[in-house]
Formats: sequence, C-alpha cells, structure tokens
Amino acid sequence: MDLQKEVYIQNTEGLTGHGNVALRQAAVDIMEHALTAADPYTAIEKLVHLDDHWLSVGDLQFNLEEYERLFILGAGKASRRIAQVLENILSDWITGGLFVLKHGDMANLKQTDVVYAAHPVPDENSYQGAKGLFDLANSFTEKDLVIAGITGGSSALLASPAEGISLEDLQRVNEILLLSGADIYQINAVRKHLSRIKGGLLAKEILPATLINLTVSDVVGDALDYITGPTVVDTSTFDDARNVLDKLDLWEKFPASACEYLRKGGKDQETPKSFEGMPLHSFIVVPGDAACVAADQRAKELGFNSMILTSMLTGEAKEAGSFFASIAQEISNFGRPLSSPCAMIGGGENVVTIGEEDRGEGGPNLEFALAASLEIAGLDQVVIAAIDTDGFDGSTDTAGGLVDGSTIKAALEQGLDPEKNLKTHNAKEVLKRTDDAIFTGPTGTNVNDLKLLLFS
Repeated sequence: MDLQKEVYIQNTEGLTGHGNVALRQAAVDIMEHALTAADPYTAIEKLVHLDDHWLSVGDLQFNLEEYERLFILGAGKASRRIAQVLENILSDWITGGLFVLKHGDMANLKQTDVVYAAHPVPDENSYQGAKGLFDLANSFTEKDLVIAGITGGSSALLASPAEGISLEDLQRVNEILLLSGADIYQINAVRKHLSRIKGGLLAKEILPATLINLTVSDVVGDALDYITGPTVVDTSTFDDARNVLDKLDLWEKFPASACEYLRKGGKDQETPKSFEGMPLHSFIVVPGDAACVAADQRAKELGFNSMILTSMLTGEAKEAGSFFASIAQEISNFGRPLSSPCAMIGGGENVVTIGEEDRGEGGPNLEFALAASLEIAGLDQVVIAAIDTDGFDGSTDTAGGLVDGSTIKAALEQGLDPEKNLKTHNAKEVLKRTDDAIFTGPTGTNVNDLKLLLFS
C-alpha cells in the first residue's frame, strides 16, 4: 500500500520564511489539507469494498465468482493512486491490466503493467500506451469485469490518431491547442474527433464486458465525457470541433491532415452517443471542487471568516489573478465582502493565450500569482496562492505560486522586471527567484486548480 504523504509542498521553509510569515504558513497549511482531501486513494477506500467474493461499489454489488476475469486499466495524472488502491483492495482477484502514467509518476504496481508517457504533448509512448489499452479491450468478453481509472491528462497520455493523421501531426495539434487560449471543452471537442480511442471509442471496445469507471474530475462542471472521455459516451460532435477551429481561427495553423479529417467528418466517423442497455457504471470519486471545499473548511478551522467565491473560475489567468487581487483591495479599503481575518477560496481552470514569439516558462497558476502580486504590492496583510493540484503548472516543474505584498519588491531588488515577465509568459523565473514558486512533485490527484486569498 502506498501510504498517504504527510507533506505535499516540498519547499515550505523558503515559502514561509519571508514576507507575511504567519499568513504564508496558514496558506501552506490550507493547501496541504486541500490536496489531502482530493486524494483518490482515500476516496476509493470509502467507496469500494470487498467482502469475500462480493465487490461493492457505492450502492452496486458484483459477485466476482460470476466473472471469468477482472481487469483494471487507466490513464491520467490521478490514475496512479487509483491503480494502487485497486490493487490493495482486489489483490489476487485481479487478472491483469494496464495503466498509462506521466513520466516520473512512479507507480510500483505489482499486478498491473505500466507505460510511462508524455504530458501535455504526447510522445511515442502515448501511442504505445493507447495501443496497449485498445488491444487489451479487444480481448474482453461479456464474462469479464473491467474497472477503469481514467482521469485528467489522459488526452495527452493516450495518443491514437484517426486514419490519415500521423503522430507528429497529432502532437502539433496538441501544441497549437495548448497555446490558443482554448478551454478544456474546446480542446477536447477537437481531440476526441481526431482519435481512435477517445470520445467513448475505448468503451465501445470494452463493452459488453461490465465496465466500472472510477474517475477524478479536473473539469469545471464535472462533465464525465471531458474527464474520462475514452470510456463514456461523447456529447460533442464534429460540428463542435469545427466550430472551435472557426472561433479560434486555427484552420491555417493546424496540420493539413487534421483539417481534412475534421472537414470530412460525418455520421459514419462520429463518436458514440449512447451505450443504453450496456453494463456501464460511472463514479466521480473526487469532484472538481474537492480542493476548494477542503480549503474553505480548513480556513474556518484556523479562525478565518471564509467563503468559496467560485469553483468555476475560467478565462485568462493573468486577468483572474488581477481580479482576485482586487478583492484584497476591497477588503483593505472597505472591509467587504468579509471582515478580516478572512479567506476567499476559488477554483476552476484558467488558460493562457501565448503568441508565437512569447514562449517563456510558466503556466496558468504561476501567471495568476504573478499578476496578483503586481496588484497587492506593498500590502502587508494579504497573501494570494494558486496551484495546479497535480503538482505541475503548465509544462513546468512547479505547482504554482504563493505571493504577498513583498513579492514585487523582492523581484525588483534582483533586477527582474515582473511586468515584462508577465507579458512574455515567463512567470516562473520571477516566482522561483523570490522563493514564491511552489514545488510539490506528483501529488497523485488532479482536481480543479485552487486559488486562495488570506487577509489578516
């Protein structure tokens, strides 16, 4: 059994050793509790139980002696913890399985094969991982029980290009979408319609074996087909995918093979829209707002007047960061919407739109934090934090940032230009050098990003 980590944030001493120390320590405490609450291992231990040969999943019961084989499979940034807890619960009942995980997210599984692949842009291992899952699915019969733990990140970790599209072209599609400012609904509407495995196509191969989905939501609104897309019906269409390219003016940027496939896509190529009557059961074991709810609870335990401002924060990261900072100004000047000491909690998924020439190192949460720090410069009663709950903001090795009124002063003293770095999407450099970048490594979860404002 992989024991729950007691500490997620690795650089606590640096983060809490300057600026408003007491508030920074409280912010770290709150984020630690939020990440612990979002752990799928703990959630599945509460949901899934084995009593002799009877498997209970929520209100459902399955007699394992009625199945010839039991397989577990999955892909995603929160899938390692799902695989570990399933091996612990089901043990010798497991026939086999396959999980596709991000490079560096070491699983140490005993009964299940693992492929390590790239995120956020797929690599050759992403192709091999998808092929392995598809081949495994082709072997299933109605006498098999399959438990799938597909979570956020699987779109990159599973790469099975549609007919006529090369892996290189699919990689280019991912790169363009990630820089376009598109949200996850837009991105996945396109990716599902350029794939042989996404959009319910893996479920189509698994069924009529009994299929149980256990997943963790990183999508605002918890839409199943945008969380565990390969193993549930798809609500998006080719028209939706084409509309994304129209709206974001991507036709001239996409590879020709992808454009041709999307233009010609019709009813015969459409993703599955119904599995009615099939033995398919889906559970969101950790909802997208889990970190927000836990952060709010912990803030209240620490004595803050706390509220969840929103769990559905979207849009450009730097604008969202400035918005959060404006609330700090409101509290400072008018004592509203809450009286101090107070905490404002936010969650969601922000985006960053990057031009061809602007290629610094950063991510939505780093950019959120840096933008916020510019607006709260000089205030000594506030801290603002933003983290990607999987531990990796954008394509960086940092989870996000924790800033206060001293951050900009520290940056300027080191000869940095925070405004320029924000403009060029190079937020990591500033926050790392001011000891305001948060490092966690792989957390084992992947719910919506967490935003936190504390005011003393």
